[in-house]
Amino acid sequence: MIYIISRILVGAFGLLLAAYVVPDIAVEGIYVAVIAAIILGVLNTIVKPVLVLLTLPVTIVTLGLFIFIINAALFMFAASFIEGFTVNGFIPALLGSLIVTVVSTVGNKLL
Repeated sequence: MIYIISRILVGAFGLLLAAYVVPDIAVEGIYVAVIAAIILGVLNTIVKPVLVLLTLPVTIVTLGLFIFIINAALFMFAASFIEGFTVNGFIPALLGSLIVTVVSTVGNKLL
């Protein structure tokens, strides 16, 4: 249980860092960041594998780079229905998803 909570908090920290670094991403507070981290975790667990499977030919042709597009789309999708978490554009979503992914990967390796 503590491991799951710590992973959520690492994801929330990644979101707050992305909001600090990328100007077109806004997170109104820690509570919103935690909720967004939970929703992004659920989307990455349930929806992302389906999208990867459906777009497998494109992913193979682009040598896996299309996964970044899927991550950015899920990032924008999560921001579209979480009040207090906004992303203004695709490039900020791409940069934000990269930051959150790197912070989450490094943070979860240290746990």
